[in-house]
Amino acid sequence: MKNEQVHAIIGPQTSSQAKFVIELGGKAEVPIVSFSATSPTLSATRSNYFVRTAQNDSSQVKAIASIVQAYGWREIVPIYEDTEYGNGLVPFLLDAFQEIDTRVPYGSRIPLDFNHTQIMRELNKLKAMQKSIFLVHMSALLGSRLFLLAKEAGMMSEGYAWIVTDGLSALLDPVGYELMDSMQGVLGVRPHIPASKKLESFKSRWRKNFTTSKPQIKMNELNLFGLWAYDTVWAIAMAVEKAGIVHSGYVKPNTSESTDDIASLGKSEMGPRLLRSILSTRFQGLSGDFHLGWWRNGFTPDVFRSVVQALPFPLPYEFIPFVNKNKQSAGTYNELLYQIKLKRFDAVVGDVTIIANHSLYVDFTLPYSESGIRMLVLTKRDERDNMWIFLKPLSLELWLTTGIAFIFTGLVVWVLEHRENKEFRGKPVQQLGTTLWFSFSTLFFAHREKVVNNWTRFVLIIWIFVVLIISQSYTASLASMLTVKPLQPAFVDVKEIKRNRYFVGHQKNSFVKDFLVKELNFHASLLKEYETPEEYHHALSIGIRKGGVAAIFDEIPYVKLFLAKYGSKFQMVGPTYKTDGFGFAFPLQSPLVPYVSRAILKVTQDKDKMEEIERRNFGRETTCLDQASMVTSGGLSLPSFGGLFIITGVASMSALLIYVTKFLYIHWPASNTMDQDKPFYMRIIELAKHFDKEDPSAHHLKIAGSSVHPIPSVEIVGASPNIDDAHGHSSTSIEGSGDIIVDQDHDNHTPGSGVANPEPPHTP
Repeated sequence: MKNEQVHAIIGPQTSSQAKFVIELGGKAEVPIVSFSATSPTLSATRSNYFVRTAQNDSSQVKAIASIVQAYGWREIVPIYEDTEYGNGLVPFLLDAFQEIDTRVPYGSRIPLDFNHTQIMRELNKLKAMQKSIFLVHMSALLGSRLFLLAKEAGMMSEGYAWIVTDGLSALLDPVGYELMDSMQGVLGVRPHIPASKKLESFKSRWRKNFTTSKPQIKMNELNLFGLWAYDTVWAIAMAVEKAGIVHSGYVKPNTSESTDDIASLGKSEMGPRLLRSILSTRFQGLSGDFHLGWWRNGFTPDVFRSVVQALPFPLPYEFIPFVNKNKQSAGTYNELLYQIKLKRFDAVVGDVTIIANHSLYVDFTLPYSESGIRMLVLTKRDERDNMWIFLKPLSLELWLTTGIAFIFTGLVVWVLEHRENKEFRGKPVQQLGTTLWFSFSTLFFAHREKVVNNWTRFVLIIWIFVVLIISQSYTASLASMLTVKPLQPAFVDVKEIKRNRYFVGHQKNSFVKDFLVKELNFHASLLKEYETPEEYHHALSIGIRKGGVAAIFDEIPYVKLFLAKYGSKFQMVGPTYKTDGFGFAFPLQSPLVPYVSRAILKVTQDKDKMEEIERRNFGRETTCLDQASMVTSGGLSLPSFGGLFIITGVASMSALLIYVTKFLYIHWPASNTMDQDKPFYMRIIELAKHFDKEDPSAHHLKIAGSSVHPIPSVEIVGASPNIDDAHGHSSTSIEGSGDIIVDQDHDNHTPGSGVANPEPPHTP
């Protein structure tokens, strides 16, 4: 990816390797196509860019369970390798054996690095436990060692039974004589490869070319994984041609240039287009019909088979796909149903919705599926485990606006209090700290700094009211995020989607398109068609801003098929738009219609039967299908509090303007008369100096000054009014204990002297 900037990767070979490479492919948006990584756990990663062209190991579980049930074995011991490949199948095996009442008393897990002695010790342990029925799920390398040692331990004799999964059986043809001899009597399962002229021709050419190029090497037969590998290469080659891939590189992110940084890989420019092309590729390969997309299959045939079994008479049938020579859909549903009128088909048992205009040329049976159209949207992820969740209750704009409001309010308070309040005086750093502390402390407790200006009190009354509302709203929103599971859909209202003219999706060739245009009044230009669940997933995941869709409308069975694979990320929301459901179509006045309809009633009313069919096709997880009622509120945004910020801003600015106007009215003329020749900026500096001085007219400052600096009492005895001192000064004193002596000679008064100290009176 880093050095070659590849568009796709074929591989890796093992499931353990694939788990890591899948993650890289998802980050770089490079399709990872594996023909041999078969562990079911890889599907749980739900990476858009992981494509498996091999059979999932879980597909063989029912066949294995049927064998065990047929032989009547009531107990079985799985022996599996301790890897991603080996461990991934175990949960599926346990479920399958539980359904047929077969016990699994013990599971033998063998690591790849076990030597012969350790494997033999495990086999002897099983022998001592008197276990005799075993299921082996291992790769060929470890499995071959196991069976050689099992024969040595005497466990391949009569009284023991062994079953192997396709991981072993598909690779043991042919093998060495010694291994084949040790595995006599072992029963295995493997996927079916249909015979074809194309396959036989390839085998012939393979033998000829291999013998010519490497005559010294003994040729092995082609195994299943080899055929899958060949078809995989062809599929990617066809997908590249169809997608029109040109030379292009990766879009580099704005990250570190470090060679060890995975994020520096960037994203493939052609990856998303190539992925869609691969998923829609279909052809007849060596291993059979190569088709990765899954849609319109499974549920409908299963129901039809069950209905045929419920008929009172045998009904032979053959499934014929409605496809063209390229194995693509041959037309719309209307065109499919019209084939009955043309007598090209005897019936249509696909996923056909019962619609009135279709009944003009076919007869429908009773519906066999849940009816209705639902809206499918992306679900926002659970944020409760996010270490930064405390920031989520407020939007970024609201955080920034609140912070600016705190600083602005603190500055307004400082301006209003600076000249009159000693709490807001001192060194610049101390004043800045006091200002910020005063503003932010209003969030939590009553501040110790007292305010003396009435305009300050006016500003604070409104500001504290705003802070109260914001803090209470933040607390409530955060509590909701932490205590309620947030299954919040991206969209819940169809009106919102239409109002904003967002794109919506639907299934190609479906009547849902007409429903969206005629019933929900969507403009046709805003509709996008998709064919596979993977395309649905991609369109919803990338969102409306990157060419995706806001929602997808489809019939409930299809939505269930989609949610069975991607249920954790998406939801069905909104109302159910009623339809008549899926039905089977027959020619007009066909005598089969009433019989098939009665059989449908038997099948659909058999809850156990329908639950089995739905579980087989839609999976076990059903809790994510409709949880729109658990929507929680999102984070608080700025518009919700815009009015409060406007009020507090107007109040603060009004108080500030009134105060500044008053100050300028008093001091600006004085600054002009100080020096008419001074430039304007010097006058501004003079005003700033005036502002920085304490206001001597402030009532509280006068009180504070007299209490802090008292004038000492002076007692003068024998003084009389208008006594001239030795210097000819005339003074007046108050006999007794006087507080102040006023010197009437203002010109010669010593500045800063607090009291008069007259000389002693002359002796008569």
